[in-house]
Amino acid sequence: MDKKGFSSFLLGMGVGVGIGLLFAPKSGEETRNLIKTKAGEGGDFLKQRSAEIKQNAASLVEKSKDAVARQKDSLADAVEAGRQAYRDSVNQSSAAEGPA
Repeated sequence: MDKKGFSSFLLGMGVGVGIGLLFAPKSGEETRNLIKTKAGEGGDFLKQRSAEIKQNAASLVEKSKDAVARQKDSLADAVEAGRQAYRDSVNQSSAAEGPA
């Protein structure tokens, strides 16, 4: 759920509670208990969503670290291959020139 969807959810919940209060055939105490219950449910929903978002973020960070490590290893291998190719080239040139 994106920010717009979440904002719409909260707005809808608030409007629903307001309309419910206006037309509620319940006593004040029952209405207060209902509000407490719904507020608790809303809090639980927010805790659950924040935990999910935190878990997803941690997963993305871990995947990013793995990708960076793989790229670092590939780059190190490429640099080492370049160094070896240079050494081979220099050694071949020295061997071709012969002793002076």
